[in-house]
Amino acid sequence: MKNNNFNLVKIKKILLERGYKIYRKNSSSFFKSKLKGFYYTSLTSVFLILFFGFMPNTIKIFSKVFTANEIVENNSKLNFEKILEGNEIEVKNNKAESETIKFTDLFIDIFNFDEIPDDVVRFKASTLEQIYKDNDFKLKDIRTEKTVKPVKIDLLPKEIKSIENTKKRKELFIQIVLPLILEENTRIKLDRKKLFVILNKNNNTESEKKWLKSKFKQYGVVNRDLTTLKVRMDEIPVSLAIAQAAKETGWGTSRFALEGNALFGQWTFSGEGIKPAAADSNASHKVMKFKVLQASVRAYQRNLNTHSSYREFRKVRAIQRDNQGKLNSLELVNYLDKYAETGKEYTRILKLIIKQNKLTDFDDAKLLPSSKKLKKLI
Repeated sequence: MKNNNFNLVKIKKILLERGYKIYRKNSSSFFKSKLKGFYYTSLTSVFLILFFGFMPNTIKIFSKVFTANEIVENNSKLNFEKILEGNEIEVKNNKAESETIKFTDLFIDIFNFDEIPDDVVRFKASTLEQIYKDNDFKLKDIRTEKTVKPVKIDLLPKEIKSIENTKKRKELFIQIVLPLILEENTRIKLDRKKLFVILNKNNNTESEKKWLKSKFKQYGVVNRDLTTLKVRMDEIPVSLAIAQAAKETGWGTSRFALEGNALFGQWTFSGEGIKPAAADSNASHKVMKFKVLQASVRAYQRNLNTHSSYREFRKVRAIQRDNQGKLNSLELVNYLDKYAETGKEYTRILKLIIKQNKLTDFDDAKLLPSSKKLKKLI
């Protein structure tokens, strides 16, 4: 057998002669090379895991920063000035935003009262007096303590016409309508609070967009402008609402109030209503009829908050809200001259009713929540 060493040396010599370079394998270098490869592979794997792990959240962040809000467009300053000047904001050339105001959209939540069962209880005046007594519901205390218990009455008592004592009749009427007016104001207040939350966000959830869409319809904002919605979505001073209800119903004694739960004498030309006895035979209007008193209050507020006749009223109310934070009914009443045919004389009578009955005492009154959930919201 030939010597292996000799062969290796010979092979090495031949390779060198032919220009090949021969290196001795270093085990330490080989180990370092392998370790370096493992290091880069591990680093790349970690990077890919983190990249794909954080990608969904990264996309969301970029969407919030760079994606335009589809619904919420707040051209506040310019549009707000237009509204306060009594001008309409131009409707964009967009099919969805150029739709006309529909009566059914404005009053959809009011029509829902028609679903109330027919067995609504009409209490006698004496029974109501006992209910208020049992619940310690006294107007004298409310004037000073500013809290109202949620004692809700659906129908006026027939006997209210028979109460000869004017003071007693007025007091019973106020006890009935006060919680109803406050309940509607509270509902608007909560909606307004939600609107301001949306105004302060860069983007909105699907549920918020859906809510906004329904409110735009409800308040007749065809161009979906948030500033217009902000001006329209506001409360009616309690003293003003009571005064108008008192004037329109003769403190609850009118036929429209007792038969149709109509507290504010609103007209209708198409819906169900009561024909005025003194109306001209050719007159096509009727006084709107409601299932319960609460529906009448809501319809009244929606009317003042949406009808073009009360644009000036809403303008002054918005200025009061921005400058003072609270509403002044004795000033706002001046802008309701179009509510009745008597014009300025009508507003003069409303002022007298407010002053003589000290109704502004109720403007700061708060309706006590009827549930723990509502208490948290308020």
